[in-house]
Amino acid sequence: MVDETKTETASIEGTSRSLGTQAQRKAAIEQAFDYRGDVMIHTDGGRVVEGYIFDRRLDVPEPYLRIMCADSDDPISIAYARVTVLEFTGRDTAVGKSWETWVKKYNQMKARGEEARLDPEPLD
Repeated sequence: MVDETKTETASIEGTSRSLGTQAQRKAAIEQAFDYRGDVMIHTDGGRVVEGYIFDRRLDVPEPYLRIMCADSDDPISIAYARVTVLEFTGRDTAVGKSWETWVKKYNQMKARGEEARLDPEPLD
């Protein structure tokens, strides 16, 4: 398990969060919402769901998240209180895509006299 109190600069891909407290649960779900890959959610009833978290609602009496499942076309909702473990299983498609990274690569290519351009990476 990863220490949630650390500031992370690298990808969280491949890590998991065990959610013992309400504060840990809220922080981890926010992190999963911002993550640009699939997550695996374990619930208190033993259910395991994998997919992409595209929405969450905190402004309701029982906060919940919405996830587009990897094996279904229909999104499902899961109450925050039911989530016990979050695993960051999918490829983090945002890693290395920051503006600073692009500028650094651009400047390196220009310094070598190469044509600097922005080419999309394959999604696999």
